[in-house]
Amino acid sequence: MQIRKKITFTYIALSCFSTLLLSVVVFFLFKQNNQYHFLKRLQDRAKVASSIYYQHDTLKAKYFQEFKKEGLEELIDEKDFVLKVNGSESFEYNTNLDLPASFYSKVMKTGSGWIEDDNRYFYGQIFSESGQKYMVIVTAKDRRGSVSAIYILQILVFGGIGFVILAYFFGKFLAKRVINPMARITKEVKRISASNLHNRLPETEGHDEISDLTKTFNDMLDRLETSFEIQANFINNASHELKTPITTIIAETEIMLLKDRETSEYISSLETINKQASKLGNLTEGLLKLTQTGYDGTKQVLDVARIDELLLDAKCSIDKIYPNNRVNINLSEVPDDESLLNIACNRPLLELALNNIISNGVKYSDNDEVFVSLSADKSKIKIAITDIGIGIPPEDIPYLYEPFFRGKVASKYNGYGLGLPLAMKIIRMHNGELQINSETGKGTVVNIIFDKTNIRNSNLKS
Repeated sequence: MQIRKKITFTYIALSCFSTLLLSVVVFFLFKQNNQYHFLKRLQDRAKVASSIYYQHDTLKAKYFQEFKKEGLEELIDEKDFVLKVNGSESFEYNTNLDLPASFYSKVMKTGSGWIEDDNRYFYGQIFSESGQKYMVIVTAKDRRGSVSAIYILQILVFGGIGFVILAYFFGKFLAKRVINPMARITKEVKRISASNLHNRLPETEGHDEISDLTKTFNDMLDRLETSFEIQANFINNASHELKTPITTIIAETEIMLLKDRETSEYISSLETINKQASKLGNLTEGLLKLTQTGYDGTKQVLDVARIDELLLDAKCSIDKIYPNNRVNINLSEVPDDESLLNIACNRPLLELALNNIISNGVKYSDNDEVFVSLSADKSKIKIAITDIGIGIPPEDIPYLYEPFFRGKVASKYNGYGLGLPLAMKIIRMHNGELQINSETGKGTVVNIIFDKTNIRNSNLKS
């Protein structure tokens, strides 16, 4: 069922329930009020009837009879009876009264009481005169109250039916007013595809849920458009970087196959092909590792490793690439409690990230000194990597994490622009933070901070 219909039917159902409840309450209160006033009239007649019965003066008795006839409103089929009370539980019985014993008992016990039978009310009250008690019973039909009850019931029924009909149209109007903005959003979203991600939903004024939904969709489209642009840029750059060594290899082989050549020429050509193939292999490996970090981080956190051991392993790998490097690892601030150095991680990837960052320090400082310090406590693990190399220009810093980006100064060095973006993704995958502070010509400080409250513990080994 459509939400529009659900809102309409829900509104009608709630309206019917509230109308029915109101009608029942109104009818009950009306009947109670009508009954109260009719009993008050019977009570007045009981007092007059007792006054007539007590009077021994005929003139006064006649006066009360005239007052009853002229001063009180006439009741339908009105009758009154006066019964002499002989004791606490006995009285003179009148055969014209066919009333239950409970009625007499209540009047004798409480001094008054009433009962209703088929719109005829019986009201009884005890009066005393000269030491003698009497039970005065007045009875009449409340035909007017019955007619009024039927009339008010008809009004409530027909009014309720009319209100339900109005509720149907009000419900449709309400549903239309509520759903139309959502239908408009749905229509606009259907028109947006990968080819026109620049389109946005028209924002509405106000701070209601529809406005929030519109802003949320537009924010999502902003992120999608940015993601698509990054992917397109990544694919273009990757294609260009892969195409260059492949083109070189093909051209070199075509040239060498044109005619017979000297052995030295073949050797030189093979060295060129080997160099380009190695470049192609390294680039492919970097792209594959960059792709790995796009998986869900929970699947990547498999091991528990000591962060100082990862740094030492990274140093061993760098020694093979840069034998004359001057990397100094300072472990003087390492805590005595070795458990504070443990981190849940994907060990090969995290070691690769540390390797890439330290290697950058070595490469861009021309094998000058690189200082690595480690500190840890119960709340966090911090690694600081400091070099005194070429530094990073301020205008390049916002683009450091874009794959294949090479700054003007860094372009003089061999590389593909994948190391730092890969390291950033790996560290972020481990819920870490990468901070870079640099000054051109003076060097760079890279801080890696792992907040232990954010590090996943689900894979920790006991």
